[in-house]
Amino acid sequence: MKTSPEPPSGETGADPAPVLPSPQDPPYTLRSRRDGDRNLSGDLLEISMGPHHPSTHGVFQMDVTLDGETVVQLKPVFGYLHRNHEKIAENTSYLASMPYTDRLDYFNSMTSNWAYAISVETLAGIEVTERAEYIRVIVSELTRLLNHTCLIGFLVMDMGALGTPLMYAFREREKILDLFESLSGSRMMCNYLRFGGCRCDLPPQWLDQAREVISDFEAFLDSFEKLLTENEILMARTQHVGVLEADLAINAGITGPMLRACGVNYDLRKVDRYGIYDRFDFKVPLGATGDVYDRYMVRILEMRESLKILEKALRDIPEGPIVHPKAKLRGFRPKPGEAYGRIEGPKGELGFYLISDGKPQPYRYRVRPPSLINLTILEDMCLGHSVADVVVILGSVDIVLGEVDR
Repeated sequence: MKTSPEPPSGETGADPAPVLPSPQDPPYTLRSRRDGDRNLSGDLLEISMGPHHPSTHGVFQMDVTLDGETVVQLKPVFGYLHRNHEKIAENTSYLASMPYTDRLDYFNSMTSNWAYAISVETLAGIEVTERAEYIRVIVSELTRLLNHTCLIGFLVMDMGALGTPLMYAFREREKILDLFESLSGSRMMCNYLRFGGCRCDLPPQWLDQAREVISDFEAFLDSFEKLLTENEILMARTQHVGVLEADLAINAGITGPMLRACGVNYDLRKVDRYGIYDRFDFKVPLGATGDVYDRYMVRILEMRESLKILEKALRDIPEGPIVHPKAKLRGFRPKPGEAYGRIEGPKGELGFYLISDGKPQPYRYRVRPPSLINLTILEDMCLGHSVADVVVILGSVDIVLGEVDR
């Protein structure tokens, strides 16, 4: 630590001499994955955003280094909600793990159920009934509507709009949650899917109620877009902000709307055609710039495509059993082997890797969560932006800490 020199004898009231850096003092040097070495001369400020909610995305912390108001380093810090999901699943039965999948992405329990069910069905060679396949598509696409609508409401709230858009989004969410409650008995932790099908059949009039919700949702989406898409504040805060290059996204394993906003045509509903998605004609929206605005628009357009899928699924759903008669739910012991099942969840590729050694519990249970993988490039998107942009960029990633921490 440098101190100013002692004043000459007799000059006790003089101002202290200014402290000048020595020519030998090196400048600050920071390393980032995108820019390599950066030499920065000046004072840097380190701040911690969190571990309270930076916005609405969960208990999460960002350690940010600023040069003035410009981000030069950012480290995501998580683990505050870690619940040991995978080790719990390795010490309980395959079926008993289904309710735990609800707690991964607690906004989207239906799709979490489906990804796990596909993994076990692949491992054990279990078939799924025709009616159950349609029900799975219907609840999955309703979940996509729910997720994207709320994400946009949260994103706009991150920009400072504290009321209207989020409340509009939650109003539509309530209608979908009412459908899930009447179907499964729970609004969020649905625990609805089973190996080979679903836990129970659709209640009377449920399909008519779902058609009414879908019919109203299209009008809501039109008004939502009118409010937001060409709003000059939203455009100024999102265009050319948080740009993610396609090459980096691919190399980092990014999936879902984050990847498609970069212009990469990759959607597991088209690639794997799992379930009965090969029966539906829908487009895969793509962005061009890979910025926050493209991530917003991709989700808006995906909701419109989900409405097309839902209209056809609700029209064509057949009668029949909802669980395959050969699917065993008691005393379930898959033969030794391994399997990986995955789906196109609202946030990206959600997968489960299972290893069976012939016992009632999995020998190995591993989750591939899109929230965690998509979060790994947060620093790359934030470098060079102002601290005010950081929360907006985080909001466009769409994370949920249940998936990040597992």
